[in-house]
Amino acid sequence: MQAIIFIGLQGAGKSTFFKEKFLNTHIRVNMDMLKTRHREDLLVAACLEMKQPFVVDKTNATPKDRERYIQAAKANRFQVAAYYFVPDLKLSLERNAARTGKERVPDKGVIATFHRLKPPTKEEGFDLLYTVRQDEAGNFVVEEVECI
Repeated sequence: MQAIIFIGLQGAGKSTFFKEKFLNTHIRVNMDMLKTRHREDLLVAACLEMKQPFVVDKTNATPKDRERYIQAAKANRFQVAAYYFVPDLKLSLERNAARTGKERVPDKGVIATFHRLKPPTKEEGFDLLYTVRQDEAGNFVVEEVECI
């Protein structure tokens, strides 16, 4: 039983990473799909009750943003992992500019998230911490770390 919390800028590649690594094993919790906090809460509660692994695919920029998921997962004996998408503001802005419609976030929103973004720590309650970067070929490079 595993709860994974993605942490990173809009346009950092979080959803693409989910599709590549967790699509067949974890439920995706994402406000773009669910639209309301109520629906999100219902889906997380269902995952916890069914002991279903899930990924929270959002910016989760601050410890306060992440706290509710960590507490709920820990209370249900889930292992909690953080995947921290090391910020690359230029690349995130470029990717975001290529989006259309509601998927595109105003640049000032991406920049605001960049300024609020706090790396995860073990003290928050994470059992595992990973960094995610992309190499020159665009491949995801994941490293487990003790401290970010």
